[in-house]
Amino acid sequence: MLDLLHRITQCGSVAEVWDIQTDYMTDKGFDRILYAATHFKTSSGAGDIKDALILTNYPKEFTDVYVDGGLFRDAPVVRWAMRETGSISWRAIEGQARNGELTEAEMKVVAFNKRVGVGAGYAVSFPRSSLRSGFGIGLGSTRLTQMEVDDLWAREGREIELVAHVCHLKIIALPHTDHIRVLTDRQREVLELVADGKTIQDVAILLERNPATVEKHLRLARDALDVETTAQAILKLSLQHQFFTISG
Repeated sequence: MLDLLHRITQCGSVAEVWDIQTDYMTDKGFDRILYAATHFKTSSGAGDIKDALILTNYPKEFTDVYVDGGLFRDAPVVRWAMRETGSISWRAIEGQARNGELTEAEMKVVAFNKRVGVGAGYAVSFPRSSLRSGFGIGLGSTRLTQMEVDDLWAREGREIELVAHVCHLKIIALPHTDHIRVLTDRQREVLELVADGKTIQDVAILLERNPATVEKHLRLARDALDVETTAQAILKLSLQHQFFTISG
């Protein structure tokens, strides 16, 4: 376990962490994994999916409906994770379904999961320090029954949850490069200088460009990041560790 945790802490990219995590979880019997992290949650939900980091090994036919199609918004486990931290067995969701405690929309998610062969699993919701943050991982299995998953968790749940936590902490400390629109090097450089407190005139002098060109780079950066103000663009890149990244 110490060797595994050390490997995770030494990873230099989200992809490296994800590979280690999926291998570990698959060995435990969780062959369907979905990790989600956002710093842009709203009072009414998870926020814009484009601003979230989604990592999964589910097949495309699942993600097309569940993620891209927005079905996740009605998932009982997701709604639980938005309110709570800790871990929960999918057996609890089964009980709510049997007792008629789920909404019609939530029941559609339960039916969809069973239809694609993922009816057993556990979920972990990670601690957060911001009201706008939300972090969680769903560990599903096409191999195990829910009873087998619960037995596994009783024996090894503490270790599994520890690995999931360490992977999560490493992931959110690394630059997230795949889920945001790509900026040009110049757009990123201009935003970095503004984030450092430089004025438009300062940036123009440093880059030996005229202020109008600097303004153009900022406008294109705002468009690429789908925000209205430069302050919002800086916040988004800062939260996702896009500033001053090490080349290569």
